Amino acid sequence: MKDEKCAYCTAWDDPSLMDAYGIPLAELENSNLILFKEQSHPGRCIVAYKDHVSELVDLTEEERNAFFADVTRAAKAIHAAFHPDKVNYGAYGDTGRHLHFHLVPKYKDGFEWGGVFQMDPKQKTLADGEYQDMIARIKAEL
Repeated sequence: MKDEKCAYCTAWDDPSLMDAYGIPLAELENSNLILFKEQSHPGRCIVAYKDHVSELVDLTEEERNAFFADVTRAAKAIHAAFHPDKVNYGAYGDTGRHLHFHLVPKYKDGFEWGGVFQMDPKQKTLADGEYQDMIARIKAEL
């Protein structure tokens, strides 16, 4: 089931709905991988479930396992491409109500090490070419 007003549901059909915060990066087996535009944490991405569901409990065990396989695949690609010291995982969606995880690479000598990551700190955006380079690095590791 898709919601035509949801940016995660329409990531490939109408990416303009997520222009303010993300760039569609790859379609995975059960989800969409999206590069988060705010890159204070180099390699930060979102893994959004393919269908418009709100909660993990809305998925069958098989669907949940398949979704977490995508989250794992994305995290491995981020580790291989950017070599973070840790990846933090955040699941929110109070207003968007679409199941998704933020994958936030953390670096010992970097922004917010040792603390909880900010949802959108508005510290660092990139030029279009830099986003494309970052996307290519992650895609090469998927």
